[in-house]
Amino acid sequence: MGISLARYWRPAMQSNDIKCRSCKHSDLKVFFDLGDTPLVDRFLTEEQLKQPEPRYPLQVAFCSNCSLVQILKTVPPEEVFCDAYSYYSSFSPALLRHSEENVHEIVAEEKLDGDSLVIELASNDGYLLQYYVQKGIPCLGIDPANGPAKAAEEKGVPTLNTFFTKKLAEQLKGEGKTADVIHGNNVLAHVADTNGFVLGIKTLLKENGVAVIEIPYVRDLVDHCEFDTIYHEHLCYFSVSALDSLFRQHQLYLNEVKRLSIHGGSLRLYIRHQNNQSDSVTKLIEEERALGIDRLDYFSNFSDRARELKSSLQGLLTELKSEGKTIAAYGAAAKGSTLINYVDIGKNVIDFVVDRTPHKHGLHMPGKYWPIFRTEKLIDDQPDYLLILAWNFVEEILEQQQEYRRKGGKFIIPIPEPKIV
Repeated sequence: MGISLARYWRPAMQSNDIKCRSCKHSDLKVFFDLGDTPLVDRFLTEEQLKQPEPRYPLQVAFCSNCSLVQILKTVPPEEVFCDAYSYYSSFSPALLRHSEENVHEIVAEEKLDGDSLVIELASNDGYLLQYYVQKGIPCLGIDPANGPAKAAEEKGVPTLNTFFTKKLAEQLKGEGKTADVIHGNNVLAHVADTNGFVLGIKTLLKENGVAVIEIPYVRDLVDHCEFDTIYHEHLCYFSVSALDSLFRQHQLYLNEVKRLSIHGGSLRLYIRHQNNQSDSVTKLIEEERALGIDRLDYFSNFSDRARELKSSLQGLLTELKSEGKTIAAYGAAAKGSTLINYVDIGKNVIDFVVDRTPHKHGLHMPGKYWPIFRTEKLIDDQPDYLLILAWNFVEEILEQQQEYRRKGGKFIIPIPEPKIV
């Protein structure tokens, strides 16, 4: 590029103890720093508002050896996925449709029946496995969050309420429980022991089985400046190149990949014991090399772009408030917590946030402490504008809020650049 990258990166926390989560290389370079931020899914009670809120450094780094993008700070998983963990997948109709379609496809392709076994890692509230239950296909969910695990059991989805580890995989295999299909949606990026997690998949997967894994795609994150997707739950941000390297370390092979629009841009991976890589993988790896995703300079201006977006959104909200407009927000989402804290949007700008998830009602957003209400409050109060924090489900939200829109309400979509619809 002909420019110095010194202003864009620095060695990872000046520590030789921090190594890549995949290849263990020590040459990690920070290219984006969001400062000290709260945990995005730790919604606060009135009592907790009186106490200091834990905050942790949130720095994003690039591994020059295997090209994996990752954050440096690992918050203990017991703190992140605690008893009060409030994300329940089933409250998104779009995600349910997406999951049901995936199940129908896998059942047909893998010829699953009553003698098969499907295991999902981070099965949440049974949002996906319920469709296997409906088809009479044996399944098992594994999830550490108490509330979602209990909700899954109530749907008839057998669930182990614990973290998935290589040790647990060995225990299940010893009990004769190996899987024809292993699902892992938006979980690979969440685990601190990345290699141990992959080894667990290898242990638990039958010789002719398939692991079907969905992850956000770092290429979409960068292209659309999705900085709000970065938070402490998401330890890694994967390219196809980095994924291929990760699985090959453990004699597993990424044989097929599909690009998906869900969650702002995702990949669905098909992992097997046998190496039979399709053009879908090799073409994406070639595209990534041409784009330079395997080099630091691809990420060099991400921080500047995020600051520009921050400034644009701050300017828009300030202008609307100066005109006397009222503004609320939709979606007490994890990405929303990152957005409001990085952009620094306080209660002097946003009056409240609404969400469809009952478990969040009566609580407050991390860092900025907006109160969270039911969606009905939109019609009762009819704010002039609604900032959509869960913008990855914008079409679903616009459909749900037709009455608010019919009465004159307008929506602010913040990513990839602020716009009013």
